[in-house]
Amino acid sequence: MPLRLTFRDRLSAADRPLAGLWTCSGSPLAAEILAGAGMDWMLIDMEHSPLDLQTVLAQLQAIAAYDTTPVVRVPVGDVATIKQVLDLGAQNILVPMISTAEEAEAVIRAVRYPPRGVRGVGSALARSARWNRVDDYLTNTDAYVSVFVQVETAQGVDNAEAIAAVDGVDGVFVGPSDLAASMGLIGQQTHPDVVAAVRRAFDGIRAAGTPAGVNAFDPAAADAYVEAGASFLLVGADVAMLARASEALAARWIPASDNSTRASY
Repeated sequence: MPLRLTFRDRLSAADRPLAGLWTCSGSPLAAEILAGAGMDWMLIDMEHSPLDLQTVLAQLQAIAAYDTTPVVRVPVGDVATIKQVLDLGAQNILVPMISTAEEAEAVIRAVRYPPRGVRGVGSALARSARWNRVDDYLTNTDAYVSVFVQVETAQGVDNAEAIAAVDGVDGVFVGPSDLAASMGLIGQQTHPDVVAAVRRAFDGIRAAGTPAGVNAFDPAAADAYVEAGASFLLVGADVAMLARASEALAARWIPASDNSTRASY
């Protein structure tokens, strides 16, 4: 039984940067709506959203009918969480807060089966191998799973090339929000020093021959990062788009004086 191509494969075949959307609402319906929008990939986020294993599974199932590649961001890079998310059938994972090559190596060990890693074997019980309908899943897991890690601290920027060079790391995603915080510039993702640090991370990642990605909801920032060499990026999120669109409708239809008094209702 064939599985989908990984995000690593899609990046390798791409002749342009791949643009994606972030799904944080926890809603499989919202995930399916986004999946049908025509974007290249989607990030299912377990780190900053109300998602659990059941809702991640439901979103993977909702997205499966569409030609977009889902990537699941786990909340933390521990062995048990990675194992459970992979067993759900996630073929692409993103692990946040990786600041050293040693941390990246631990992630890769969590993804791989023994003797190269420590992932528990449960393919007969899990959607990952379609309940043993993928005959070579255990022996060919590297072909079916891609692993991305997230650099989002000043230390991670310093170590970006070494992180990107770890065997099994298929891409490095740079997070300007936490990076700004680690630099004492919280909330200032487009501060020149933060942008310079992101670009420095790109240089290290690309020097290792690894694709670099970034989060950039601001269109001008996204365009600049593409020019700087980003191979993949996130350009919007379901909750942010809903918030801004609903605010725009309220601004169009509700007098400002009415909105100013509603907080006391």
